[in-house]
Amino acid sequence: MQSENYPDGQKRSFIEEARRAQIIEAAVATIAEAGYPNAPLARIARTAGISKGVISYHFDGKDELMDQVVTGVYTEIAETVAARVMAQSDAEAMLRAHVRGVAEYALEHRDRMAALAQIFIHARDADGGSRFGGRKAEPLYQGLEAFYRHGQESGEFRDFDVRVMAVSQQSSIDAMFEYWRVHPDHDLLAHADELGELLVRATRAD
Repeated sequence: MQSENYPDGQKRSFIEEARRAQIIEAAVATIAEAGYPNAPLARIARTAGISKGVISYHFDGKDELMDQVVTGVYTEIAETVAARVMAQSDAEAMLRAHVRGVAEYALEHRDRMAALAQIFIHARDADGGSRFGGRKAEPLYQGLEAFYRHGQESGEFRDFDVRVMAVSQQSSIDAMFEYWRVHPDHDLLAHADELGELLVRATRAD
């Protein structure tokens, strides 16, 4: 998430950090329930039980608040899934654990995933483009590239372009969640397991 310090290096107090966390949780709950277009700061403030001015004190508008929602959820996913991945003994098991891990997180945190979907669909930058598309996915790609290089160096994965595989994996996971969003009764874990199998077969050393 964002640094615990102000831009000038001054450290935020525990109370300020707690208030920011409260506002972020209220934003998640409001967007998950009402949708991004129906979640102005005033409504988020009502959910949090505070005034809109309190939000404005802690965040420089809705864009910064949305940045923190997205960063916070992705950080939480990464920390949760990383523990499951690192518990595996080989690269193939780690790959399967990664895909299933993000699906298990989604099932346990439906409100967070619903809020992310709404933000990704509706949030726009100053030029009208998607605020969280394109280059914003670069850290995800880099993390997957490092994992695939490790598997290649250990001899468990075949030789392939790690950027192509990283983009393919992340795109497949994004598509899995979008399908689940549209079809909420879809078996997400079965989908994740099948996707993990596809990725293992695509990357396994000959």
